[in-house]
Amino acid sequence: MINYIKESYNELKNHVTWTDWSEAQRLTVVVAVFSIILSLIVWGVDTVFSKLVREYFVWIKS
Repeated sequence: MINYIKESYNELKNHVTWTDWSEAQRLTVVVAVFSIILSLIVWGVDTVFSKLVREYFVWIKS
């Protein structure tokens, strides 16, 4: 187990290329914006379908 941790640390320190801090910030903003847009789209579709289902059941009852 100790050997695995040492090798993992060595791999992260010497062989992984990390992005620049400015690029990481930019990509974080891009992910946040697309997440907000996607959540608004899902909210909109859910609202439309819930209204359609509600109207369908009102129509069935009458």
